[in-house]
Amino acid sequence: MADQTATAVMKSAPAVSPREADFDRRNLDWYIDKLVQTLVFIGGISAIIFIIGIFVFITKEGAGFILGDMDIVDFFTSPRWRPTSEYNPTYGILALIAGTASVTGLAMIVAIPFSLGAAIFIAEFASGKTREFLKVLVELLAAIPSVVWGFIGLSIMNPLIIDLFDVPVGLNVLNAGLILGLMAAPIMTSIAEDALNAVPDRYREAAEAMGATRWQVTIKAVLPAAKNGLLGAVLLGVGRGFGETMAVLMATGHSINLPDSVFDSVRALTATIAAELGETAVGSNHYMSLFTIGIFLFIITFIINLTADLIVRGVRKG
Repeated sequence: MADQTATAVMKSAPAVSPREADFDRRNLDWYIDKLVQTLVFIGGISAIIFIIGIFVFITKEGAGFILGDMDIVDFFTSPRWRPTSEYNPTYGILALIAGTASVTGLAMIVAIPFSLGAAIFIAEFASGKTREFLKVLVELLAAIPSVVWGFIGLSIMNPLIIDLFDVPVGLNVLNAGLILGLMAAPIMTSIAEDALNAVPDRYREAAEAMGATRWQVTIKAVLPAAKNGLLGAVLLGVGRGFGETMAVLMATGHSINLPDSVFDSVRALTATIAAELGETAVGSNHYMSLFTIGIFLFIITFIINLTADLIVRGVRKG
């Protein structure tokens, strides 16, 4: 009796055609697709909102100094940074700019040959497992925390520089430049390798058809075609060096000087903010001047990264 009832119910229930089932499945896929699109859009917009929020925050905190006691000429041209002086506080960041520029410049002298050489070898000469191993190694180097590099500069490079060059202090421009160059090299290598891989194979095939060697193909055909991407990699390395904090704080000696040689101790803009912000009274001129330095750093790094991005986009479109 129960079996007859179940059979009757099944016969009376409306059958779902394959076409209707297919339609329902397509509807579900459409909703999932829209949900994923919405999440990706929110993620992209949130990044822009966070950047704008950071800029608005540091601008709000530094606006009181910019609109009040700041002498813009003295701020950028004076090497005297004495914000805690009881009788005559001064807010000149020329020495800090010089320290940052000297360390970043030396870092690029170190990083550019290493990074471009590594990128050329990985993209044009290495093959198979060797290429994969080197790419993984470069990524691992990029993942080393900056504070670890700072400890290397403090505990290894410092005594080494003292012994090799017979100088009283090994925490100087040379130390920080070497450490920062090694830090910037991995990201520059990755971007430079992408630029070299983006060069169409027909360039290489045409050069080889004319009898060029592997090295001649690289020098005469590949590098000229990838020059914009390589320049973008260098600019991103400059941006990384300009904005680095912990390693520079630990390896430069943190002394306010206009450097005359690579053995002089200096202080960087980022290191000044990191070292002094926690000890200042909120709302004081010293506090606001540090945020003004932050605004200056934000603008400089934004311009460097934007220029590099535009160059890389240009080479991809080309």
